[in-house]
Amino acid sequence: MHKIAVAKGDGIGPEIMDAVLTIFKAANVPLEYDVVDMGKWVFDKGFSNGMTPEAQETIETLGILFKGPMETPKGKGVKSVNVTARKTWNTYANKRTFQTLHGVDTVFSKAGIPIDITIVRENIEDTYGGIEHMLTHDVALCRRFITRPGSYQVIKYAFEMAKKKGARRITCGHKSNIMKITDGLFLEVFYEVAKDYPELNADDVIVDDLCMKLVTKPDLFDVVVLTNLQGDIVSDLCAGLVGGLGFAPSANIGDHISIFEAVHGTAPDITGKNIANPTALLLSGIGMLRHLGLMQTSAMIENALLYTLESGIHTGDFGDKAIPSVNTTSFADVIISNFGKEPAVNPKPILPDLYVTPTIFKLEKNPMLESVSEGEEIIVGVDFFIESNEQPTEVANKSLEHTMGIAKLVTISNRGTQVWPKGSVFTNLVDQYRCRFESIDDAALTQTDVLELTKRMMTDFKVCSYEMLNKFGEKKGYSLAQGQ
Repeated sequence: MHKIAVAKGDGIGPEIMDAVLTIFKAANVPLEYDVVDMGKWVFDKGFSNGMTPEAQETIETLGILFKGPMETPKGKGVKSVNVTARKTWNTYANKRTFQTLHGVDTVFSKAGIPIDITIVRENIEDTYGGIEHMLTHDVALCRRFITRPGSYQVIKYAFEMAKKKGARRITCGHKSNIMKITDGLFLEVFYEVAKDYPELNADDVIVDDLCMKLVTKPDLFDVVVLTNLQGDIVSDLCAGLVGGLGFAPSANIGDHISIFEAVHGTAPDITGKNIANPTALLLSGIGMLRHLGLMQTSAMIENALLYTLESGIHTGDFGDKAIPSVNTTSFADVIISNFGKEPAVNPKPILPDLYVTPTIFKLEKNPMLESVSEGEEIIVGVDFFIESNEQPTEVANKSLEHTMGIAKLVTISNRGTQVWPKGSVFTNLVDQYRCRFESIDDAALTQTDVLELTKRMMTDFKVCSYEMLNKFGEKKGYSLAQGQ
């Protein structure tokens, strides 16, 4: 008997979780449940990460968390418990499957266009680090981290999953035409991994073009892998294609811990009324059963759900309004009564169970992710982000006094657009500039050189922050300013 952690969630969470666990019990799912304390009410008790220490220890011991929707208190300066859980336990791949469900009418189902798209979203990095600063009273900065090892983890998972699924196509969504370093790294890793899977048709699409194609010809896509923020947006877009978040399961996969959850809201307006739709959480739970190797039971439950939807049974948030809706409990009871039945369209095959050995994880130290360096790393310059409301030429004249004889001022930009030595008077400015110094003839600078230059720049400006310009072998590790 496999034991998992269960967090029922906030709002409608306990109602839909009870409905799903009732279905599991009726199906004789061989699981034991350890209910843990997570969610808004835990925040309200003073636990800043939304979970008790006992809950964290239980989840880290059992390795599987099945959770309902959770609310993060507003205006209290705390982080989302959902994001915190995914990042703390390095569940690096967010897998969300979007399929046409017969009985859930959409524009595409009415047009006879079948949808079967799996979005794999990187779950740890990007702007979701939440590292933000006010550089001046007018200028906010958010740091975006994309790493080679982190990209490799999620992209490797996406290719492996696509291979097992028998996917016809795997696509990388990106914005590397603009974010050439960060999205460029993600895309580079995608094609590096693709070399190991010649049987898969791997290609890439710029994310805005991807969104347009998804809402016009969604049947063209199979598996799509994206960075965190873009994946978050595209995932919800795809949920809209199949009827909404109430029909969109979610799995957060890591090497040691995995989380299966409903990603829709807590719906406080209907809490306690027993009318919530448990479909998304049930689909997430079915995915969890497959993850645990319970193939026969998961297929039986899913077929019963699909048969129920096909029969026109529905909760109040969807379905044929000419057919009276049922409540949460009744919806679960109907699914149970349909065990052993198969839908007319897209029945799931009953496969033999896979033997999965429960593993108790005890890590002695944090895993370090590091790839092999591409060449000798040297510092060839520095970008200073300074506060000033002066004109570009005034900023340049002051900065030129601090070149130290081993560095040269090459460009000044404002909001990413070059304003010196070339620029336009029509470029609107804010009170924060980037002044780029590069070493003479690409010679190496030391950190001491950078520190001395920083001290000199501080005599004329408030230096909000700085970034060193690195080269790795012959490869520059920094981008040019717009217009440079």
